[in-house]
Amino acid sequence: MENNQSGTLTWDTFSQVEMRVGTILTAAVFAEVRNPAYRLTIDFGPLGIKKSSAQITKLYQPAELIGRQVIAVVNFPSKQIATMMSECLVLGTVGEEKNITLLTPERPVPNGLRVG
Repeated sequence: MENNQSGTLTWDTFSQVEMRVGTILTAAVFAEVRNPAYRLTIDFGPLGIKKSSAQITKLYQPAELIGRQVIAVVNFPSKQIATMMSECLVLGTVGEEKNITLLTPERPVPNGLRVG
């Protein structure tokens, strides 16, 4: 993505980032990666089910993630992470000691809705 000379994004560039709501269907320890992570499958409704590797092990256990809605960028190219192709980037805030707090909708919404 390009930006203008002042270092700020243009509205056109921002509109190209597809952030969507999805519901986590499965979450399991991703043992093959260097940094602790979970292997997630996420239902994005009409966009289908996508896989992701998420380094969210400090604040979350796999069982508590099932059924949780999250926000993810779904239009990055797939990326090989250890033994899995990651198809989306789950978003969260990065706190002290790199603790990730997931971004979630304030109330349940249909899977696949675009964040804007």
